[in-house]
Amino acid sequence: MTGRHGAVWVGRPIAPPRLSEDPTLISHDPDTGLWLLSTPHTSYVLRVDETGAPRHVAWGPRLTPAEAGGLAAPLPGPTDSFEGTTGVGEELPVDGGTRYGPPSLQVRYADGSRAFAWRPEHHRVHRPEPGTHDLELAFRDRVHPLRVVLHYRVREDSDVIERRVTVRNDGDTPVRLLRADSAAWTLPALPGYRLSHVTGRWSAESRLHREPLPHGETVLTSRRGSTSHHANPWVMLDDGDTTEDRGRVWSAALAWSGTWRVTAQHTHDGRAGFTGGAGHDGTALPLRPGEEFVSPVFSGLFSEGGFGGAGHAWHEHIRRHVLPHADETAPVLYNSWEATGFDVDEAGQKALAARAARLGVELYVLDDGWFGGRRSDRAGLGDWTPSPDRFPDGLGPLAAEVRRLGMRFGLWVEPEMVNPDSDLYRAHPDWVLHIPGRDRTELRNQLVLNLARPDVAEFTYGWLDRLVTEYRVDFLKWDMNRAFSEAGWPGEEDGHDLLWTRYTRHLYDVIDRLRARHPGLRVESCSGGGGRVDLGILARTDQVWTSDNTDAMDRITIQHGFGQIYPPRVMGAWVTDVPNQLTGRSVPLRFRFHVAMAGLLAVGGDLHTWSEREMEEATALVAEYKAVRHLVQRGTLHRLAGPGSEETTVVQYAAPDGGETVLLLWRCVPRHGAPRRPVRLRGLAPGARYRDTRTGALHHGAVLEGYGLDVELPSGDWASALVHLVREP
Repeated sequence: MTGRHGAVWVGRPIAPPRLSEDPTLISHDPDTGLWLLSTPHTSYVLRVDETGAPRHVAWGPRLTPAEAGGLAAPLPGPTDSFEGTTGVGEELPVDGGTRYGPPSLQVRYADGSRAFAWRPEHHRVHRPEPGTHDLELAFRDRVHPLRVVLHYRVREDSDVIERRVTVRNDGDTPVRLLRADSAAWTLPALPGYRLSHVTGRWSAESRLHREPLPHGETVLTSRRGSTSHHANPWVMLDDGDTTEDRGRVWSAALAWSGTWRVTAQHTHDGRAGFTGGAGHDGTALPLRPGEEFVSPVFSGLFSEGGFGGAGHAWHEHIRRHVLPHADETAPVLYNSWEATGFDVDEAGQKALAARAARLGVELYVLDDGWFGGRRSDRAGLGDWTPSPDRFPDGLGPLAAEVRRLGMRFGLWVEPEMVNPDSDLYRAHPDWVLHIPGRDRTELRNQLVLNLARPDVAEFTYGWLDRLVTEYRVDFLKWDMNRAFSEAGWPGEEDGHDLLWTRYTRHLYDVIDRLRARHPGLRVESCSGGGGRVDLGILARTDQVWTSDNTDAMDRITIQHGFGQIYPPRVMGAWVTDVPNQLTGRSVPLRFRFHVAMAGLLAVGGDLHTWSEREMEEATALVAEYKAVRHLVQRGTLHRLAGPGSEETTVVQYAAPDGGETVLLLWRCVPRHGAPRRPVRLRGLAPGARYRDTRTGALHHGAVLEGYGLDVELPSGDWASALVHLVREP
């Protein structure tokens, strides 16, 4: 593939890697044109038909080559004069002929025509690394010199199949890509289909929806310049009867952090599929002679283990093959934002750091307000040097004190933004996204720097590199606090269209270069909370800020939706003060900690206002988390009772070998007369016994899985518990 999830290249082609045939995971029958792609538990079958077009055959449980050869060819579509074809069943639906469904590839040539007719050119199978097998199927249009390559990647240790597309203009006139999706996925015919996806808004992300897939086209998209809070580029389909533990699920996730679109289609003849890729309606990507476009990866997964089984497979794949440092244990961090806002100075931050160190915090993050003329959100963005009146000797003394206290040092940055009231904007007003003659819309009193411009991208890398080098910064909280508007690039040929992909590619390049130069640097993706969460950004960051909403009750629902695809290993979760700044709700400290322990625990309250009793309780809870965080961050997540399904929400994290497990239970409000049901555990070792590390009680694993564990929560509202069970020798 591209070597980095979500990478998009528009330019001169790169030479292909060395190739070798290997039939272990990819096999081919030249007589039938059938290709069989195998993962540990699944098979994906396609064929190049008699017309030269790539056709989907099957996607489901694993088959041998002989079994795959026995699959019936897909039935031909309707032959009457009004129906045509829907595109479902094609590996990449294109324009042309009697296709009337949503195209995955739509090209406008110099003569204004748009059709594409498949002509096979060659195929290649190779192994870019041990355990990884790639298939490339190359085609050309039968009229125009346009080349399309379908890329497939399978691995020996993952059921996730990665797909992308390369489109190359071999002609001497430019073409425009009106749509260039990464892949189209086809499901078998089922009695019905149910769609799972998330919706939301700022501070209310990842709201999970499961609903019947209507006939026609259902479009999930972001036109905001980034992934967005409002939808996320993944989708699941099932037959409507699948549960958390049982049933078949087909899912896909796009590795792209810019604008995107995923279209699910339910046809009149009862079939379904989805196509997805970078970009959105109304944009066109120019492809000049000799240039090629490499799409981001659109990965697919089939699972027979219900929604939970699909989640397990995605989590493991992301840890193994997406995250750059998934084997590391994420530290407990403290963030200064809710304690100080913009009112930061060296003395105050040193005092906060001392309080944070008492709790057992391992990473101290100085948030907004440390640079330039930043006294509010109205000024200073873009002037990334420490404020001399607040940090007269720079950030060095604070960083040194943080390290003396035994913690690492992190900083908040917002590299893609600028305030009009800043030295940077006064010097370079042309560096922002804008359209001549149009107003420049400010959101949060800021404008978006045009990172698609090479000079802006180089400037951004330069000051970040200097900052990290000078202060030995260990961690960057990379924020983006507004969406695009007036998305123009005057002075650049086709700039208004190019910027949508080039902006994201340059964003990736800056982060990749920065991390290559500073291998110890760790990065959190943040966009007003969870506005930039996807497999593309996760390939170059270590965690994400899940939501600006830290209310413990709301977070249970947000974290439930987030975890359908993304693992707890990347899910930032803070304990903040009450009443909560957004909801006004007051929740006990213990409950807030237990909810935040479901991901990467962090503290964000004003520690100067915490009583000695609260400090002592928090210190004990941080230690409790550290004792089980290896399970939370690297174990298998089991959603034993989701929010709303029972009075008590329960999640479990189990070691892969069944050696230990931890339960987190939350009950917001008790209901009189509600039955208390034992919690049946998952993922334990057969025949083993487990000891409760708090009570010393001994339990048989067979009883825990077959009959359950009766956990008595404290009476009243906001009751929670953590139960840690360790296998007896």
